[in-house]
Amino acid sequence: MIYRSKAPLRIGFAGGGTDVSPYSDEYGGAILNATINLFAYASIEPTDDGKITLHAADKNVTLTFDSAEELPTGGGLDLQIGAYNRIVKDFAKKPLSFKMTTFIDAPSGSGLGTSSTLMVAILGAYVEWFGLPLGEYDIAHLAYEIERIDLGMLGGKQDQYAATFGGFNFIEFKANDSVIVNPLRIRERYKHELAYNLLLFYTETSRESSAIIAMQRDSAAAKSGAAVDAMHKLKEQSVMMKEALLKGEVNRMGEILHFGWENKKQMAKGISNEMIDGFYNQAMKAGATGGKISGAGGGGFMIFYCPGNSRHIVIEALAELGGKIQPFQFYNEGLLTWKGE
Repeated sequence: MIYRSKAPLRIGFAGGGTDVSPYSDEYGGAILNATINLFAYASIEPTDDGKITLHAADKNVTLTFDSAEELPTGGGLDLQIGAYNRIVKDFAKKPLSFKMTTFIDAPSGSGLGTSSTLMVAILGAYVEWFGLPLGEYDIAHLAYEIERIDLGMLGGKQDQYAATFGGFNFIEFKANDSVIVNPLRIRERYKHELAYNLLLFYTETSRESSAIIAMQRDSAAAKSGAAVDAMHKLKEQSVMMKEALLKGEVNRMGEILHFGWENKKQMAKGISNEMIDGFYNQAMKAGATGGKISGAGGGGFMIFYCPGNSRHIVIEALAELGGKIQPFQFYNEGLLTWKGE
């Protein structure tokens, strides 16, 4: 028997960075994001050979260990190892023997929430294997704890919840460390219009988000200054975007994205750079009305809102600078698990 799972990647539209501690702890944060038809996958095949084999097919990395209650990190597959260590500690209570295979449809460091989505998918495979009584909030919170506490990886809280719940969500991060996921009932025709007018553009670069997130954390800890003011504006942006989408004011997306982008760049050095500014300015000259970098910044994917039929002109303009358009559709489901043969 094989135990499988998949979880969707996400596009972050508004509020990015307000889910990162200590800002979310001090002021509360708000994010609006939506999942798309790109996925992280995990499969577990139980074995009886006393070995644990971890294979990341997208990275072509394989690690093999003797079965043990705790595995050492540092070999390049820390997400897989962190999840195993926590599952054994909290649920299995004994060493396991199996082969795990993982794969992600997008490059790591691309800004679509790949790491957290993979963690959710890995946990989903364990949930399917052991029949663990974990709901959506439980899985998302466990994924967050493993990444941010057990493994000490810097980052926020939005991606774990987006991957687990799926769809369009307005997610609130309360000062008491609670998270509330508000699914948005957006009419299908509005979603189709948004998907048609939105370009997902890969700069063909990746980035290490931890340095940027560390600067955001330090800025928020100061409790004043341009960075904190920008985070307040981004929280306001998420509310503006929620109202626009629910009312069907899809063409406001461009101006709201641009408002957020201008403020996001104030949060930390490195969010934008000469290359990213070049892509952004080229798209705006060609007819886009707004956009942003996806994720923490520095590289990876960008999104641009192109009203009317300007998408085709913007695509041609961006082609002059390199990079590529990534086709996508919005995906309404979250984490899915099943048994295979």
